[in-house]
Amino acid sequence: MDDAQGRQAPAEPDRYTIVFGADGRATLRIDCNHGSGAWQATPSGAGGTLAFGPIATARMACPEPSMGPLLDRQLPYVRSYTFSSGRLHMSLMADGGIFTWEPHPEAGRETPGRSP
Repeated sequence: MDDAQGRQAPAEPDRYTIVFGADGRATLRIDCNHGSGAWQATPSGAGGTLAFGPIATARMACPEPSMGPLLDRQLPYVRSYTFSSGRLHMSLMADGGIFTWEPHPEAGRETPGRSP
């Protein structure tokens, strides 16, 4: 988790969304694909543990550049989260990286450890 890994940002951030449902189901948009799966969090301070169950997504090939394949591969390895500067930071196991999500301006937020 250092700058040597580099940083990537989606060209169209609105094409990447997660809604954490109070029922323990997450609804995702990963570029041109949609999916859902279970999530579980245990809050602790400004963060806590976070894990996703299997995520069922369509696997259409999205136009390049797409971060879809990266997210498909890495979301199962999310192990914790923190909130900082209004953003959700999801950390991967073994210092594998951090996914940073910004709140969508039009959606109500349901996030780990916080009520909508």
